[in-house]
Amino acid sequence: MTKGTRLGVFFSLLAIGMTLASLAGAAEPQAWHLNFQDAASPVMERIDGFHDLLLIIITAISVFVLALLVYVMWRYNEKRNPNPSKTSHHTLIEVIWTVVPVLILLVIVVPSMRLLYYSETVEEAEMTIKATGHQWYWSYQYPDHGEFGFDAYMIPEEDLQPGQKRLLDTDNYVVLPVDTTVRIQVTAGDVLHSFAVPAFGVKKDAVPGRLNETWVKIDPKYAGTTFYGQCSEICGTGHAYMPIAIKAVTKAEFAAWVEEAKNTFASDESAPASKAVQLAGRSE
Repeated sequence: MTKGTRLGVFFSLLAIGMTLASLAGAAEPQAWHLNFQDAASPVMERIDGFHDLLLIIITAISVFVLALLVYVMWRYNEKRNPNPSKTSHHTLIEVIWTVVPVLILLVIVVPSMRLLYYSETVEEAEMTIKATGHQWYWSYQYPDHGEFGFDAYMIPEEDLQPGQKRLLDTDNYVVLPVDTTVRIQVTAGDVLHSFAVPAFGVKKDAVPGRLNETWVKIDPKYAGTTFYGQCSEICGTGHAYMPIAIKAVTKAEFAAWVEEAKNTFASDESAPASKAVQLAGRSE
């Protein structure tokens, strides 16, 4: 086996190894861990599956192209092929390299469109919440549970308690029940924002004057888990300081929290503008 062939085999095995490693998920982040966060909703599970399909396709293409390059370098170098071919066209090859990419795209487009339709269609939601982006915090409303709402500000680094996450934890958590189809309406009160929670496969633009919507149904096994996201639209100097924190609870725990939240937030009309100003000042 020549040096070029050995090199080709090495890179092929490396690509296959990386593919297998990336397909092996883990419950908690690990050093050199590849892949997404564990899927906590049906949409994210389908995104994971679509990602794995694409990874297999692009790995196969990369290995095939690498093998062709290695073969061409070995077979048609000057030493082995002192009289190069003068062929400028080859009808069969040109048809193949046009038709095969089209077929690959067709293989990709079908699951892609199915996933897009599935993620955008909210059917028979059991409850609704509304998320409104501001510079630089989120406001939430629960219209199906007494019309109460609250603001959620990032906890400043100097105020973090043990176990709280820097730039991710908020003073008020969004609380959602597991095994419940939740419609999430998203809008903004000033500039463009984007509501994004990776574990749910959710990323929806928040546009002033427009109401977009998405949905989530949290897997029951994640009851008691807190999920984090952030605004993913560059919305100004405090863009990095408006996280999203969502706590998943059982339906019984959610009902108890709603009764408590009605008393805590229903009469709270003071969206603390001073805190918004404070955060804005810190980000400048």
